[in-house]
Amino acid sequence: MQNMLTLISNVFRLGNASKNVGARMVASTRSFADFTPQASFDIKKCELHRLEEGPSETAVLTREQGLQYYRTMQTIRRMELKADQLYKQKIIRGFCHLYDGQEACAMGIEAGINPTDHLITAYRAHGYTFTRGVSVREILAELTGRRGGVAKGKGGSMHMYAKHFYGGNGIVGAQVPLGAGVALACQYQGNNQVCVALYGDGAANQGQIFESFNMAALWKLPCIFICENNKFGMGTSIERSSASTEYFKRGDYIPGIKVDGMDVLCVREAIKFAADYCRAGKGPIVMELETYRYHGHSMSDPGVSYRSREEIQEVRSKSDPITMLKERMLSNNMASVEEIKEIDVEIRKVIEDAAQFAISDPEPPLDELCNHIFANNPPMEVRGTNPWVKLKSVS
Repeated sequence: MQNMLTLISNVFRLGNASKNVGARMVASTRSFADFTPQASFDIKKCELHRLEEGPSETAVLTREQGLQYYRTMQTIRRMELKADQLYKQKIIRGFCHLYDGQEACAMGIEAGINPTDHLITAYRAHGYTFTRGVSVREILAELTGRRGGVAKGKGGSMHMYAKHFYGGNGIVGAQVPLGAGVALACQYQGNNQVCVALYGDGAANQGQIFESFNMAALWKLPCIFICENNKFGMGTSIERSSASTEYFKRGDYIPGIKVDGMDVLCVREAIKFAADYCRAGKGPIVMELETYRYHGHSMSDPGVSYRSREEIQEVRSKSDPITMLKERMLSNNMASVEEIKEIDVEIRKVIEDAAQFAISDPEPPLDELCNHIFANNPPMEVRGTNPWVKLKSVS
């Protein structure tokens, strides 16, 4: 009798469970069908320099784009927070400049150009490395100096590369003339491609930047010069370092645009406008993305000696790029809270798996230390730290 009652109880329990699953499936199907597939948003007007008209003040966002932008920005955010954790555990060593807070810049730029276009940036490069197609696993493994890293563990935080992505450059401002050179190559080859050359407000006073502006304007190079103005060059505020903080006007004779760098849609529309301008043969354009970094300049900088914790928290609460996009999507029925949570869970798993790989993957052996000095050369001997240490370089 007892066995019979247990059996009946189990049948009812399974039946109810099936009903619940079915109900969830029906609700899920209904809610997905009810999602808004596309919406238009009013975005902040850009300030212009030497331009009669600028980027659109309305941005159209599809549900698929919104979810993609959210996933990408949240992945960058979680990846940088994991890098912070690994650095504090002394698993990542040396220079490490984190990008959290500025995710809308990287995502918006990538959304506004083509994969075949070119991009070069400074040392705060993890976000761009990801948007240019490198996996989180390869980025974190590069940070920990492992063989599975994107530069085989020999580049570190500041020197990561991908197809049409030229780093990660450690010398302040030095990437800008290189970017102008890439734009010259695009013009010479006639491939209708553009180069995005990024630098920070701290590098904006470098002489080589103005030399690059001059040459790019003379030759009408298809180059988008972008100043990521995150308000501080190391620990020095822009007001203390620059006589003029209107970085979008620094090109003087080159047209400029000032953009809300915390809004992914503002950045995307501005980049589309700038890329079209360059592709039309009108020459270079200068852009200023007003943004904000949550971490200090690097991991050796706590970031609160020259600004208050309250200031950082205020930016987080009012202008966070990920929160802004999420709220737009939720308030316009383009996604559900549950769907966003599921994406967050998936991202955390990807980050954790990548971190485990970055910790367990072996370091590159000594005999690979000098490889890839040249792209296509026969094996050559390289002197080590003294004349008696001989190493070999293989392309």
